[in-house]
Parts: sequence; structure tokens; C-alpha cells
Amino acid sequence: MKPSEHQPVAATRRWLRDAVVGLNLCPFAGSVMNGEQLRVVQTQARSSPALLRRLGAELQLLEADSRIETTLLVHPRVLAEFVDYNEFLEQADALLLALDLAGVFQIASFHPQYQFAGTSKDAAENYSNRSPYPMLHILREASLSAAIDSHPDPAAIPAANIRRLNQLGTEHMAALHAACQTGRNKS
Repeated sequence: MKPSEHQPVAATRRWLRDAVVGLNLCPFAGSVMNGEQLRVVQTQARSSPALLRRLGAELQLLEADSRIETTLLVHPRVLAEFVDYNEFLEQADALLLALDLAGVFQIASFHPQYQFAGTSKDAAENYSNRSPYPMLHILREASLSAAIDSHPDPAAIPAANIRRLNQLGTEHMAALHAACQTGRNKS
């Protein structure tokens, strides 16, 4: 099924609301999501080079506009396979260096097939990074550092997420993921 023009952005916003913020997977996301500091944008890129160009343009936009805290660059038409996506992340990091933006921004990765090394494909914990569509999350390093510094125990966040997702289970998370993508309530 080809995504409609607005479906990936709407699905991403539902995923942020219901999974990332709703399950408190990222204790820093709610404040950015509730303000106007979050930019969710869909690219029509159909190739890795086109996506890399779009990522460069988005990085330059964020550099120029400090009102935007973070961007989710959703790319439903390229890098549908997680292996290809994972390999692309090296190019994204190289772009940060080439634009002299390493240390200013960092790129977090989210993908519908996300799988942490050493986990099974169906492990519930993979859902902490499973988004409805492939996306690149551009974060301001200074803001991320400030948020981490203000948290009582940032090192405990990943383990807490693993426990929470394992308690909910793969079936629950798969249903939540599907509901975010389709816009239908999880049953």
C-alpha cells in the first residue's frame, strides 16, 4: 500500500503521542511535542542520494532556525528494508561531519523493522525504536545534554523501557504500532 500524502506524518504524530510519550519511552519528548518546537516532515525521496540531500537541507534549516528544537524526517519511499536503512546511517553521520554540524546535531534512528543487535526480530524491546515509517530524528545536542542533565537517572531509561515493553509484550506493542499506522484504536 502506498502511503497517502499525509498518512505518514499523521501516523508519526500518533506514534509519538501513544507510544513515545504515552508509554514514557522518552521522558524528554512530551515537552517538545506539546510545544511548537517539533517539526515532522515527510520527504518524497525515492533514493538514498535524494534522502541525503533532503537531510542536508533539513540540517541547514534547523541550524538557521533555533525555534525548531527537533525534526522527524519521515521517508516512506526509501530505505524500507532495515539493513539498507542501517547502512545509510553511516552516510547520515558523514553528512554531519561534512557540514561541520557534528556536535551540534545528532541523528537518532527509527524504523518499522528496527532490531537491536542481539535481540530476536520479535522482541518487544525493539518497539522502543520501531516507528510507523522509516525516519531520521535530528536532535540538537545542546538541548539533549541539558535534558539528560536534568533527569535524575538517564542511564536507567533504556533498562526501564526494556522492562516496560517486555511487560506489555510483543502482541500489545504490535497492536499499538498497527493502530498508530492506521489511525484505528488498538483492540
